[in-house]
Amino acid sequence: MPRVAIALGSNLGDRHANIAAAIAELRILATPAQPFITATLHDTDPQHCPPDSPCFLNTVIDLDYADDDPIGLLDKTQAIELKLGREPNPVRNSPRIIDIDILLFGETVLTHPRLILPHPLIHERPFVLLPLREIRQV
Repeated sequence: MPRVAIALGSNLGDRHANIAAAIAELRILATPAQPFITATLHDTDPQHCPPDSPCFLNTVIDLDYADDDPIGLLDKTQAIELKLGREPNPVRNSPRIIDIDILLFGETVLTHPRLILPHPLIHERPFVLLPLREIRQV
């Protein structure tokens, strides 16, 4: 059962409610009776986003996941994004209600057209790295 680190971000609507809703949905996917850890929420300036993008609220969660299929988890996180109102947008890094990114999936190293693990930009993104360091040694 892999330990999984997942980044959450929101910069549209009620950011706190969006993050809380995503956490509630992800808690359902977590292995029961195992630690489910949430880092502090961080207000962050948008990086590599279109001009005038609103500030983000970011955090990272750490959970045990019973399945060993990272692509299956990706499908589930993308379904959560849609359920919470994220709309497809062709503009890269455009504002969004919720963004869910798998950062780490146990010790898995994966290069797949839909998912690279560990997430290749962890160390370039302070809005991910700071909360991740609160809950894991990286």
